[in-house]
Amino acid sequence: MKAYVFPGQGAQFVGMGKDLYENHPIAKEMFEKANEILGFRITDLMFAGTDEDLRQTRVTQPAIFLHSVILAATLGESFKPDMVAGHSLGEFSALVANKALSFEDGLRLVYARAMAMQKACEAEPSTMAAILGLEDAKVEEVLREIDEVVVPANYNSPGQLVISGSFKGIEIACEKLKEAGAKRALPLKVGGAFHSPLMEPARVELAAAIEATHFNQPVCPIYQNVNAKPFTDPAQIKANLVSQLTSPVRWTQTAQNMVADGAATFVEVGPGTVLQGLVKKIAPKLKQ
Repeated sequence: MKAYVFPGQGAQFVGMGKDLYENHPIAKEMFEKANEILGFRITDLMFAGTDEDLRQTRVTQPAIFLHSVILAATLGESFKPDMVAGHSLGEFSALVANKALSFEDGLRLVYARAMAMQKACEAEPSTMAAILGLEDAKVEEVLREIDEVVVPANYNSPGQLVISGSFKGIEIACEKLKEAGAKRALPLKVGGAFHSPLMEPARVELAAAIEATHFNQPVCPIYQNVNAKPFTDPAQIKANLVSQLTSPVRWTQTAQNMVADGAATFVEVGPGTVLQGLVKKIAPKLKQ
């Protein structure tokens, strides 16, 4: 069985999607439609902007979404997923690719999500850090002892867990986790504490947008971030998407469950190969 996976924030690069725009009529049409929906030429920022332009949440999220779903569209009949999953933002790309969401509705939701998250970040300055070389259970144990907002945010692969919280919480956590045996505790250059309770205002805002959007029955199951389980029921998919903003991304468990359910090949659709690298660490015996 073939699993298609879709990356999240951090995979962006200047020039992304330019080759698709220039070589595929369907891609050009979809990019121009996106410019129209967004009300600004995101293609200019993607193809010839600066790293700084692409780091803005309101640009990053729709840019990665567009690259992923347009790349999937150019694959045509060869794109036949048995199952899909996306890392954080990538969950929206996966839902368009498996026909649960239209391209236009998916883009509108991603932009609404990006704006809501940017607003939440500005209201409550916060950050994230990558913890390397420590067991997940040990990281969780240490975080529980800290009297600040700091939580697990991304279970990326065994020995790689990203934490999220207030600046003070992250600073204390990095020190304590190094003392507990972490090989590295690296603060990340991000706009805020994604997948933490500090995203609650964004979750409320996004919930209204998701509720007002029509979701179809998908053509294949989507393994969702909140609990790493497969879903095909549109109402449940919506609820999980809303919860995702304040819950950790369980990528390690997602890849494990997909393999257990028969995934023999993982194909990453979007900029970069970060997710395929993580899958190799999670399921080393799998032939890629």
